[in-house]
Amino acid sequence: MVQSKNSLKVLIFITLLLFILPVYSEQLNTVKPENVGLSSERLARLDGVMLRYVNENKLAGVLTLVARHGKIAHLSTIGKMDIENNKMMSEDTLFRLYSMTKLITSVALLTLYEEGHFQLTDTVESHIPAFKDLKVFNGIDDSGNMVLVDQKKKMTILDLFRHTSGLGYGGGDTAVDKAYKEAGISGLLTLKELVTKLGTVPLLYQPGERWVYSYAHDVQAYLVEHFSGMPFDKYIQKRIFEPLGMSDTSFGLPEEKLGRLSRLYAYSGYKDEQIAFDLKQGLAPLKSREDEYLKRADYPAGGTGLVSTAGDYFRFAQMLLNGGKYNGKQILSQKTIELMTTNHIPENFWASQPFGGGGYGLGAFSLI
Repeated sequence: MVQSKNSLKVLIFITLLLFILPVYSEQLNTVKPENVGLSSERLARLDGVMLRYVNENKLAGVLTLVARHGKIAHLSTIGKMDIENNKMMSEDTLFRLYSMTKLITSVALLTLYEEGHFQLTDTVESHIPAFKDLKVFNGIDDSGNMVLVDQKKKMTILDLFRHTSGLGYGGGDTAVDKAYKEAGISGLLTLKELVTKLGTVPLLYQPGERWVYSYAHDVQAYLVEHFSGMPFDKYIQKRIFEPLGMSDTSFGLPEEKLGRLSRLYAYSGYKDEQIAFDLKQGLAPLKSREDEYLKRADYPAGGTGLVSTAGDYFRFAQMLLNGGKYNGKQILSQKTIELMTTNHIPENFWASQPFGGGGYGLGAFSLI
């Protein structure tokens, strides 16, 4: 394992800049860029690029935030959060976090790790009976049936953290992906229903031998419930959101906040199966994804589903940068943060992944 001292700083900066979320100025330190060693002139170039993206109809609206040393050095809004209703991007706009939910889930499970509820080397099946003796997919025989073999090494909780569990997301074209669909495995299940169904489908690969994005963080969320005795959404509310002052982060939204939720847009020629889009066709609302996401209020998940503002996510990110502490509230220890951001992926198979050249820790990307 190789530890990158600055990997978390890079992760948080990229997270806040890449996903371009909004932030509250209230109770957050906003300073001149030069006060934290940055350049006002160079940061202003970001606005020019974002404005061009909006004018070229590549983005509906943007809020750019750059922070250093716990203080916001650059904050600007451009474009609209809702084109159809002519709503401008604002500092209190709410956004869907999607996979940025995963990092919060991992932090939640690590709080229970610090309390001694489990070891990273624990087998998952020792805590989730539905996973006992799961078989592994090993090809198709002449009759068109899946060939199944035993696990060489049992799936561990460490495998869940680092996406080497053998699980998938069911979005591919393998026989295992087909089995996911036939079993009714989807995001709109309770965590207990999800792990029960996952226990009926073979693993996609031998645990620990590949890195595959998967339902692993949802299984982590189930383990949070298992170890804490609390519903996952209630646990993260009590242990993370309330201490950090993340008052606008939740699964689903109350009616009074719906007007602050940004619309989702895609290029008019977009199809879920496509990666490349025709920019000339312009933006169109992605209504199907909007409707499904808001159902997460009834189906809290570990891999996606949270709604938040950058003001809230900034607090969470700054807590990580501060070694697990923010505004006097200690969420994790410095040593756990170091463990979390250490690369746990063997280099021999990480380099072949889509994010080759980097590493993966305990629910967080890491430079190696």
